[in-house]
Amino acid sequence: MTEPESFSLETEVLVVGAGYAGLTAAACLAERGTSVVVLEAADRVGGRVLSEVRPSGVRIDHGGQWIGPTQRRFRALAERFGCRTFPTWETGRNAEIWHDGTRLDYTGALPPSGPGAGEYERITALLDDLARTVDLERPWATPRFAELDRWSAEEFFRAETSDEAVLRRLSLAVQGVWCAEPREISFFHVLFYVASAGGYEQLMETRGCAQDARFSSGADAVARALARQLGERVRLGAPVLSMRQDARGVEARTERGVVRARRAIVAVPPAVVERIAFDPPLPADRLGWLRHNPMGRVAKVHAVYEEPFWRAAGQSGIATLYGENPVGVVFDNSPQDASRGVLVAFVYADRLDRWAALGAGDRRRAVLAALSEVVGERALRPLDYAEMIWPRTGWTAGGYECFATPGGWAGHGRAGWRAPTGRIHWAGTETASVWNGYIDGAISSGERAAAEVAARREAAGQLR
Repeated sequence: MTEPESFSLETEVLVVGAGYAGLTAAACLAERGTSVVVLEAADRVGGRVLSEVRPSGVRIDHGGQWIGPTQRRFRALAERFGCRTFPTWETGRNAEIWHDGTRLDYTGALPPSGPGAGEYERITALLDDLARTVDLERPWATPRFAELDRWSAEEFFRAETSDEAVLRRLSLAVQGVWCAEPREISFFHVLFYVASAGGYEQLMETRGCAQDARFSSGADAVARALARQLGERVRLGAPVLSMRQDARGVEARTERGVVRARRAIVAVPPAVVERIAFDPPLPADRLGWLRHNPMGRVAKVHAVYEEPFWRAAGQSGIATLYGENPVGVVFDNSPQDASRGVLVAFVYADRLDRWAALGAGDRRRAVLAALSEVVGERALRPLDYAEMIWPRTGWTAGGYECFATPGGWAGHGRAGWRAPTGRIHWAGTETASVWNGYIDGAISSGERAAAEVAARREAAGQLR
């Protein structure tokens, strides 16, 4: 990787963004013998995946952290680079804490006697049934496509039930997966996402599902390995300010220099795409798609303790909180050897807006108070505490992924989702058909964009 310096470069393919999508695209092209340059705005690679070793000696993942057994591309890359994983801790009793103070301890996916549990299972089974009708490669070919996209998730849920406990469960599910409120997200997008993951349970559960395992060296270990392989092709601290394309190629300008290429792959979140000045301007459908896909709103907070003391009490550290405190979901994020105890708390959507407006001390007190509800008063005295408020990060603008608002798919999806714009191709997890929104989806999107570029250049007789 090359640190910031002045440059004027010519290459066959320019990749914008050094997250998993951009790095994968660049690696695929380099392996074909294609010259490639990667421009990354930040001073690191990984995008929405970021690991840090804290002063306590514990490595934590501020962004994406999990891998599931059906995320085959991510798993294959991890194995290729020797990045080891270990199972997510889920031994012991989980907890539900409700707005009225009711606490339910249980094992398994859902407390069978919990408020609204049966009706929640009926509606989520209906989501699976509807998701099986989704065409993942051509979403607009899905039966009732425009109708499903016209509804918000909240409108669908309220049409199915008036039980407030069920609606609270469904709301937290939406907040946890999309970092949005049910009123904000297209119901079709919910179905597309469920289908993309292979079912609702895949999104929600740990063992055998999306939250199955974690990385010993952090979830960005694979991204760092890809960047080392690419070497000086990757240039950090180089945000792209403008991109101009014509019949000969693409020219990207940064504060430090310019890159000229025959084709480009843009692999940054939609909100970041809009920071780039395009000449000619992007087509109306591409702009419409970008503006219908805001980033989610989430903070990830880690509290580190001498030991995972909750385990000795028979608790898993996994909890869902339906009250007014800021925290929605808690996991045990301790290292594999349990040399320290770590709880990770997620703050989502509207709760994030209220919590992030507080001062640092008040934010900390609110999160620790929520953790004490889960595992007891020892949670109030951590050795270390770390917040990552993703909407405040400069080159990501939110997390974990974007979500489509009502009307976005039907209005702009066919031409705006991932269709190339002249010599510019689009990657990023939001453009994936399988595991959309996840690291695995980012990887597959990079592979697809690289294949598009290779096919176009082979057709033109330009690929050596």
